[in-house]
Amino acid sequence: MHDGVRAVVRYDDKSSLIAMRLKYGTRLGLARLIAEHLQKFVEECSANAIIVPVPLHRTRLWRRGFNQSVLIGRELARNTGIGMNYNAIVRQQATPPLRGLSGKERCRTVDAAFALRSNEAEIGGKSVLLVDDVYTSGSTSNACARLLKKAGAERVLVFCWARVINDFENG
Repeated sequence: MHDGVRAVVRYDDKSSLIAMRLKYGTRLGLARLIAEHLQKFVEECSANAIIVPVPLHRTRLWRRGFNQSVLIGRELARNTGIGMNYNAIVRQQATPPLRGLSGKERCRTVDAAFALRSNEAEIGGKSVLLVDDVYTSGSTSNACARLLKKAGAERVLVFCWARVINDFENG
């Protein structure tokens, strides 16, 4: 499991518009804006941090033409000097879009979807900034974090544009 989420904004109608415009390719420059806002969280990371974007399955990548998490991660790396490992994790199984699924359904869907590509020498002892566009239930992030920790990551923090906050989390 991951060690925390650093989100710029709460997911709502306005923040979702930015995420969707980036994700579906109409405004790729929004990755720069998101990365600029994420920079404020970098100061709490150790000097040995590394950026790892959440991967897309190759068929979705071919269809979309880019991975929005890679675009955000690339800008964050450029702005902070933190190294980025594009290939630490691979999405080995295509999954249906997670939108509209419950937390349990999301967990079941992504549970075995990812595989580790990097070895302990590349990940071991490092703080990993796991970059994604939106944090919904934590299923995807937790699946990735489990693999990164298995490879020896000291800490895995999720860096994202927006986080879904359910009413029960506010109480």
